[in-house]
Amino acid sequence: MNTKGKYTTQIPNGLIWLTVSALVIALDQASKYWVLATLPEYTAVPVIEGVWNWYRSYNTGAAFSFLSDAGGWQQVAFGILALGISGLLAYWLYQTPRSAYKVALPYALVIGGALSNVIDRALRGHVVDFIQWHWRDYYWPAFNLSDSAIVVGAIAMALHGVFGPTRASRNTHT
Repeated sequence: MNTKGKYTTQIPNGLIWLTVSALVIALDQASKYWVLATLPEYTAVPVIEGVWNWYRSYNTGAAFSFLSDAGGWQQVAFGILALGISGLLAYWLYQTPRSAYKVALPYALVIGGALSNVIDRALRGHVVDFIQWHWRDYYWPAFNLSDSAIVVGAIAMALHGVFGPTRASRNTHT
């Protein structure tokens, strides 16, 4: 019942999408376990010659090793930032209808990726990276599955923000 004494139907929220976040964390941590157990450090292991290598490396900074040599404070700062963003996205998931997958799935991907990298920083003091794309002598910085989840989620959020329903249509169709 609402405040006016009328019965209302509760729409299930999007928190169930946190299972996707948990799946991202599990897959990312399992892949990093495999990397740490099998791949040599800083040695390219070709997967597709001339395009894709396994390359075990470590990142103490943010994207593309930003601030990796900052002395350690960045580890705490990035952890706090990731936890804060994940908390905000989880709150937004709570406010999102369960069926709104175009909104909920990107949030869940970013949460899972961010929290998995926080786990790395807490357990190892750095993030384990191992996927390396390149073309001839041009190498993209190594990354991991959680980085991929964050990027895909962020791009999907941006696309939904640009091409999703307009504010006027959201207000009239809810």
